[in-house]
Order: sequence, then C-alpha cells, then structure tokens
Amino acid sequence: MSVRERLSQAAFELFAERGFDETTVDDITARAGTGRTTFFRAFGSKEEVVFPDHDSLLASVQARLDAAAPGGEAVALAEAARLVLLHYLAEGDLARTRYVLTRRVPALRAREIAGQRQYQRVFLAFARQWYGEGSRADLHAELLADAVVTAHNHVLRQWLRGRTDTPESDFDEAMAEVLRIFGSGSDSTAGIVVLRTGRDLDDVLPGLRRLLD
Repeated sequence: MSVRERLSQAAFELFAERGFDETTVDDITARAGTGRTTFFRAFGSKEEVVFPDHDSLLASVQARLDAAAPGGEAVALAEAARLVLLHYLAEGDLARTRYVLTRRVPALRAREIAGQRQYQRVFLAFARQWYGEGSRADLHAELLADAVVTAHNHVLRQWLRGRTDTPESDFDEAMAEVLRIFGSGSDSTAGIVVLRTGRDLDDVLPGLRRLLD
C-alpha cells in the first residue's frame, strides 16, 4: 500500500469514527504513521482526501469525448459517462462512505455539486459541437448534458443506497433512454443508439424491448 493509500484509508476510518469536522490532519497522519509534510505532498487539503481522483477522472471523460469519431458521438457520450460510474463501482465501500459524508457535511456536499457541474460543462461543450449552431440546437445540447448527469447520478445513488445490484445494466438502460430522447444531434429526437457491453445478449434484450414499447 502506497503512502497516499495509507493516508486515504486512515482518513476515511477517522471520518467514520469521529466525523469529518472533528478529524484533523494531525489525526490522519498519526493514524497513517506519517507527518504533515507527507500529507500535504499527497493531498492539498482534508477535503481533497474525500475527492482524490476528480481531476484525473474528468480528464479521462474529456479524452474519450475528444476521441469521438464522426457519427460516433452517441457512443462516445455513453462511454464517457460510463467511465465515471465504473470508477465509483470500483471504489466499493469507499464510494459508499463518501456518499454518507457528503450528506452530513455541507462543505463536502457543495464541493460534490461543483464537481458535477464540471462534468455537466464538459458534456455540454461536446453536445454543442455535435448539435451545431442555432437556439434550438443549443437548448437540446443543454437538455442532453443535464440528462446525462442526471441519469448517471440516479443509477449511482440507487447502487450506493443498496437498491440495485445491477448498476451497469441499469446505466445502459438509462443512457439508452437519454440518447433516444436527446441524442440524435438534430431537431429530431429519434435516433439509433449503440452501446457497448460485455453482457450476454439475452440479458440486454429485455431492457431494450422495454425502451422500444
């Protein structure tokens, strides 16, 4: 385990035991067996321990959108949003602990919302390029960007709250619905959506049939 990982583990243990506001940087370094200088080399602040990978994840989303081929915008959008979900799923209990913290600590909740707005702006810039110019296109681009973030957050919350054990398939269905409504890249709201998945076709077809009914 790296020093950064030790500090993160110590911090989340203490946040759970004592609360975020009651835990100091000195408490975290003492639990991790490091010093303050080491802490601030790894993290800029106590808050950054809670959201350590935001910038790199946002960069990955931007990179996937930048790599979209002409005609492949819907796929790029779905895959970029999926990167965020997969990151949180890979965190497991850490993501659930963060969820509890952000609901209890207003400053963390505000930072989380600010982070979501950054994703929204990235998706909006991409959607505007896809839709082209015009007031109607600009409206559709904003609706699409909002819908992508909302669909992702809905699925993630369901998983964090223990209400689903199939978040990836839930996400595929949610994004298919978003792209069905907003993802044509034109004034028409009908389009063809292609989503990549490693699941068996028999598992995917029921959800697709429900969307087409």
